[in-house]
Amino acid sequence: MSRVFSANLRCRLPFLLFLFQVALLLVFILFVTYDEHTNAAAQSSDVVPAANQLYAIFSLFQDIQLMLLVGLGLLLAFMKGYGFSAVAYNFLLTNFSTQWSLIVQGFIYHCHNGKIHLGLYNILTAEFAAVSVLISAGAILGRTSPIQLLLMSLCEIPLYVACDWVTVSYFQAVDVGGTITLHIFACYFGLGASIALYRPGLELGHPKETPSYISDLLSLVGTMFLWAFWPGFVSVLAQPGDAQHRAVIHTWIALSASALTSFATSSLLEKKGKLNLAHLQNATLAGGVAIGAVADMAITPSGAFILGIISSLACILGLKYMTPFLATKVHIQDQCGIHNLHGLPGLIGTMGGIAAILLVPDKAYGHQLYQVFPPRAPPPGNITMEATSIGEKLGRNASQQALYQVVGLGVSFLMSLLGGYLTGLVLKLPFLAQPPDQLCFDDALYFQIQEPIETFNCDQASGDFHLLLKPHI
Repeated sequence: MSRVFSANLRCRLPFLLFLFQVALLLVFILFVTYDEHTNAAAQSSDVVPAANQLYAIFSLFQDIQLMLLVGLGLLLAFMKGYGFSAVAYNFLLTNFSTQWSLIVQGFIYHCHNGKIHLGLYNILTAEFAAVSVLISAGAILGRTSPIQLLLMSLCEIPLYVACDWVTVSYFQAVDVGGTITLHIFACYFGLGASIALYRPGLELGHPKETPSYISDLLSLVGTMFLWAFWPGFVSVLAQPGDAQHRAVIHTWIALSASALTSFATSSLLEKKGKLNLAHLQNATLAGGVAIGAVADMAITPSGAFILGIISSLACILGLKYMTPFLATKVHIQDQCGIHNLHGLPGLIGTMGGIAAILLVPDKAYGHQLYQVFPPRAPPPGNITMEATSIGEKLGRNASQQALYQVVGLGVSFLMSLLGGYLTGLVLKLPFLAQPPDQLCFDDALYFQIQEPIETFNCDQASGDFHLLLKPHI
């Protein structure tokens, strides 16, 4: 006997959102204040306004805003009857997750004397956390209610922050563009939730799950927005100077290589050489995912080129062969193919980072080695020319750093998969407005849809126009 679902949001969604806003307002009143870049009263009289952090990161902050709201929103709007939901839920989750992350990250990273010191940098890192939720939501898009997605965000953000702290702060893995801590974490968290939310009734697909001409076009436009602004996303947290410059260049090269490889591979694999839009919407971005782990390293432009090609190939092959296998044999439903765009390229990028740490000589970084690899800096008091030539007096050698990259990958994978599965079990609670199988992937379930405009009759309109031109008698 099938389960009975109640999809009415009228009480549940407003209650959840108003309760969340009131709770966060109280936290802001009691615990949030300005940081040193926004607190005028705490600044000295000789402060230089042009040195404010705003001018260093605001342009990149705008890039990320456009990526999240326009690029990712349109990318997810590929299903013919689910465009409103994809774009609107993306907007909702972005704001909800960013606000929640500001508080969670604030108490862990930016709390001094019992107060969270808030600046633009906090919002920037909070939006990175929000991206993890948006990626994870792609695995269960269309078969969950907005209440379930918000509850997933409430569960995922603290786990993301904890995983980031363990991986980057405790084990000190290097991951400037979030390949390990963001893409891999978000991918396997979403897949873990999808496993728990598996629906046998959707195993053979759903008639509304398919794209249309317009929805595919909008999704492709979203891909190009993401493609254009991705270098800012990867490089914004890199050290200013040559490291950040390398991050921008490497990201563009990897993305460009992915784009051309995607066109070529799609034409090669499809009948009569026709291009598959799903390949172009995803695989053209795969290089941007993979490059995050190595963006500021001295991998050479050719290294970024190779990484872009390999990640694009993996994404397309995953879309064509792995997604159907996982759906039919392993019962993992992945609506947006996040495993192909974020999981596989993320693993490739992590392996590329380990190879770069082991193979690129230290002299390639000049005097900037410890900016790119802070864990490799010598302990305080040992920073001498003699110390830098004696391996045992340094913090870590290349092999040790590579080992910690592997540890970081394992932590991210295990925490995300287990956390996602447990969260998925929570999302199965019957009062969360989960849509029934037959109403999945349908905007009309949760949105007021305008009636379609009647067909415009040219002859009738012409006649009416001539009547208007007749003089009144």
